[in-house]
Amino acid sequence: MKGGKNDLDDFVKTNKEAWEYRVYEWRVKYQGSPETIAGEIIKNPKAYLRCHSRFFGDIKNKSVASICGSDGRRAVALALLGANATVFDISEQQKKYALELAEAAQVKINYEIGDICSIDKNIYFCKFDYAYAEGGILHYFHDLKGFFGAIYTILKNGCTFVMSDYHPFQKTCKVDIPKRNVEQAKGNYFDTRIHSGHVPYFKYFSLEEQEQFPMCQLRFYTLSEIFNAMIGVGFLIEEFYEHPKVEGDLNPFEFTIIARKSI
Repeated sequence: MKGGKNDLDDFVKTNKEAWEYRVYEWRVKYQGSPETIAGEIIKNPKAYLRCHSRFFGDIKNKSVASICGSDGRRAVALALLGANATVFDISEQQKKYALELAEAAQVKINYEIGDICSIDKNIYFCKFDYAYAEGGILHYFHDLKGFFGAIYTILKNGCTFVMSDYHPFQKTCKVDIPKRNVEQAKGNYFDTRIHSGHVPYFKYFSLEEQEQFPMCQLRFYTLSEIFNAMIGVGFLIEEFYEHPKVEGDLNPFEFTIIARKSI
């Protein structure tokens, strides 16, 4: 399902409004202050790249785009490992937290506010050695080919895209508490509808406060849609992994794709 440009612009505005509502307050109160989190990242930066750290190798002086990098934890970890990290996100409140986090960790990161699909190609064309997207972001985008095309554009020729997201298999499963918006697919793996849903942190607030939260507009994809969109813009798929939420789980929770921009 794909609307016209005006529809896509409306989706971006709606999701931006949702992700700028009380997110800084939540991060400080429930996640931890920038100073506290910076101290934890400094102890072990690679841990904040999770299982993906092995795909980066020696990133000293490499340029890395953190796609929808939210609070900057990944970017700060990358910077501590010597990379030149730039976050792309739509939330001013997330930027505020991320820059305070970087300052507390005594590193520099760049933070660009805006829709990655509308990135200024004159500024960022072939600029990055790596692009890194993780944490569950694809359902906020309503034009996958446009999303992957923008990332393809900003990568240097022959360079790597590390993409990790929630596994589409979850559309067919009962989702454990805390409830996730993907349950709205009602077991239909091929569901293409646009759903209204909350940002994940709204549940930390009281029921009365939750009623004030703006809603996001979400689209849940199949694996074939994701792969075909990446291939369609020119990415070469090199590796694919599926991960359980915790060791011993019988169903996939996330997936990771390693792709390369063709030379």
